[in-house]
Amino acid sequence: MRYWIVLILANLLWVTGEAGAQTKPSIKWEELTAGDFREAITKSQGTCLLPFGIIEKHGPHLPLGTDLLNVRYVAEHAAQQEYAVVFPAYFAGQIFEAKHEPGTIAYSPDLQLRLLQETTDEMARNGCKKVLIVNGHGGNEHLLPFFAQSQLEKPHDYVVYVQWGHEPTKKVGGEKTGPDWHAGESETSNVLVTHPDLVRMDRAGNESGADQKRVRLPENVYTGIWWYARFPNHYSGDATTATKGQGEADIQSWTNAVVRAIKAVKADDESLKLQKEFYEKSTHPLDTRP
Repeated sequence: MRYWIVLILANLLWVTGEAGAQTKPSIKWEELTAGDFREAITKSQGTCLLPFGIIEKHGPHLPLGTDLLNVRYVAEHAAQQEYAVVFPAYFAGQIFEAKHEPGTIAYSPDLQLRLLQETTDEMARNGCKKVLIVNGHGGNEHLLPFFAQSQLEKPHDYVVYVQWGHEPTKKVGGEKTGPDWHAGESETSNVLVTHPDLVRMDRAGNESGADQKRVRLPENVYTGIWWYARFPNHYSGDATTATKGQGEADIQSWTNAVVRAIKAVKADDESLKLQKEFYEKSTHPLDTRP
């Protein structure tokens, strides 16, 4: 008798679990059915994440898609905490400084902006009235704010938000020395958490990530060749000191920052109103009064 009671309870738990799983749509756009997508947009309050990575060399030891893999990992974990729909892998960004390295995919500037605009337009057409671009690549830090600003050119019935970075985490077991900007200790530590099977730590010291300082200009003078002048191996820092513990702290801080951003975007009821007001005024600037 006890056996049958246990069996019945087990079946009830299984059925309940299955039903519970069915009532909670996936966070991943590509995994949703058409019907589930409609439910997901409602559940997310029209808030969708566009994790933005890149395909480029990451030192001698990390995968070409490091930025893409890390930002997608963080976006998915954040969306599981604060529900949002996460767009599929996206990597059509700015990476001309790595065109000399094998495996780099560098689209033209026109295509970058046009594809991003059509992507966010299509997201909005499908109900994403709040598009939060989560940036995972340093080379996009000029492109994305410009893209967001360019949304004021003509009317849109949605708002583009850009999120990048997080509060700095302390180095586990000491202090960092020198630049650690690309494929170095921090980024390698992150991949040891997000995709440890893709890290080749035995190769981390095969190339130099030291600053070559081949061009010296004032800090307020910019030239596009600055990165190659300083880091010709497309490697900045020393990955040999990377640890999983450091990565766990960094990824958690990043995830927390994205969760806060999702909550803030969901609560923002003013941006779209102001955007519409701005569009209306911009068509008749002479009617604008203080």
